[in-house]
Amino acid sequence: MSSTAAPPPVHLPASSAHHGPAKPQARSSETPAVPLTLDGSPVLHQMFRVRWAELKKISAEARAALADEAARTFEALEQHPEGGSAVFAQLGHKGDLLLVHFRRSFEALNQVELAISQLCLNEFLEPTTSYVSTVELGLYAGSLQVYRQLLEAGVEPGSEDWVAAEAEKLAEQRQAMLPRLHPSVPANRYVCFYPMDKKRSDGNNWYSTPIEDRARMMRDHGAIGRRYAGKVKQIISGSIGFDDWEWGVDLFADDPLVFKQLIYEMRFDEASALYAAFGPFYIGMRFPAAELRSFLEGRPPAYGAPSESA
Repeated sequence: MSSTAAPPPVHLPASSAHHGPAKPQARSSETPAVPLTLDGSPVLHQMFRVRWAELKKISAEARAALADEAARTFEALEQHPEGGSAVFAQLGHKGDLLLVHFRRSFEALNQVELAISQLCLNEFLEPTTSYVSTVELGLYAGSLQVYRQLLEAGVEPGSEDWVAAEAEKLAEQRQAMLPRLHPSVPANRYVCFYPMDKKRSDGNNWYSTPIEDRARMMRDHGAIGRRYAGKVKQIISGSIGFDDWEWGVDLFADDPLVFKQLIYEMRFDEASALYAAFGPFYIGMRFPAAELRSFLEGRPPAYGAPSESA
C-alpha cells in the first residue's frame, strides 16, 4: 500500500504568524497521530459464481438472449463517464466473474447493483463476495510538514487556525491529485485485488506507532512500488467503516507475474513485514462485455480491454 504524496509548503494562517520575538505559550507540542488523507471515487468489486448446471438446462436460444441482454447492460457500465466498469474472468474456485466499478457516488454504485439484479442472467449468478471502498491517497509526508510548521508557529492542534490550515492543504492536494482520486478502470489485461489491514497486536500496533516512524515506513514502502512504474498500475481504496478490512488494493498489469514480483518484494519492507495483514487474493483476466456470450457458452472470450478487442 503506497499511495502517498508530498505537498508544497503550507501557508500558515495570518493569526499564527510570529511578529517579533516568539513568546512562550502553554500549548501542546505533541504531533497529532492521525495523518491527513484524500478520498476519491467510490469503488465496488463484485464476485460471482456462474450456476453452470442450471444455465445448461435452458435452451440455446434462451442462453443467447440472456447473454446478449447482459452484454448490452455491461457495455453501458463499461462506458460510464464516472470511471466505468470492467468484466474479468476470475481464476480459481472463488468465483467465475469479477466485476470492478468506479463511480462518483455510492448512489451510482447502487444503480449498478440494481441494473445487474434485473438481468435474466442474474438468476444464474451466485454472489460469492463483494467489496465496498473509496479511492484513498495517504498524505503522511505532507501531514508531518503541516503539523510541524503549525506547532512551530504555536498553533494548538484542533484549534480553528489548525483546522483551517489542514483544510487549505487538503484543498491544494485535492486539486493536484484529482486524476488519481477519480480514475477510470485501467485498460490492462489482468487484475489482482486483495483487502488488507494494519496490525493492532500488542507487539506490532500500527496505530500506536509514532507518526514519524509510520511516515518513514510508508516512504520506503512507496519507493518499492515506484520501481514498478510502467509495469503495474496500483489503486488503493480505503474501506474503514465500509467493509470488513481497512483497505482494498487493486493492481492492474499486462503481465500477471508482475503481481507476484511486486507483492513478494514488498513483503520484506518494514511496513509489510511487521504491520500488514492480508486477506484473500482474487485474480482476473479482462474481456469486453461484448464477449460475454462466448464466456457463458464455455468458449474463451477475446481477452483484453474493449479497445484491444475491437
